[in-house]
Amino acid sequence: MPKLWNETIEAHRRAVRDAILNTTAELAAERGVRSVTMSQIAEQAGIGRATLYKYFPDVEAILLAWHDRQITEHLAQLAEVRDQADGPGEQLEMVLRAFAHISRQSRGHHGTELAAFLHRDERVVRAQQQLHGMIRDLLAEGAQIGVFRADVAPDELATYCLHALTAAAALPSEAAADRLVTVTLSGLRDGHPMPEDQKPTSGHARHSHHSGHSAH
Repeated sequence: MPKLWNETIEAHRRAVRDAILNTTAELAAERGVRSVTMSQIAEQAGIGRATLYKYFPDVEAILLAWHDRQITEHLAQLAEVRDQADGPGEQLEMVLRAFAHISRQSRGHHGTELAAFLHRDERVVRAQQQLHGMIRDLLAEGAQIGVFRADVAPDELATYCLHALTAAAALPSEAAADRLVTVTLSGLRDGHPMPEDQKPTSGHARHSHHSGHSAH
């Protein structure tokens, strides 16, 4: 079978899978997890039930796959933001701002049956561990060069950051989320201003003199 044909089939499968995931998440958010049926998903996604069952065995499996995709995309987004910034001070600020905005965007699921279902997903624990490690490493690196406070363990400060910024989900605006990040960062610096060479330029980390990735 020609390579192009294989790629076309694979692209079609990805498109169908994405349509199933998106449709199921929307239905679950609207009607509740227990009210969604495979027939409803097939109808809304514009595919036959037989096709749907070729991809997933039940509604729960679809929701877990959707959640896995969300988590993977968010972690990749945070890693990209980190890698486009220079130095641990700027890197951490950009990661925390991105995380706060992701928390706000995800707030539609908080307090819902869907949120309760997804909270049991073990992927959440693994993702939190990865994000905690990313923040901890930046804090440790920053403490070594005097950007962040060194009187509290980076591991503890990372936990502080995540708990503080998860609260962004309940804030009314993006501006409020940004203010919360600023307050959180001030606690990390303990009166130490960020060195001039660590400050973001024009508010955008991507205007780096590096080729796209930091040198660490």
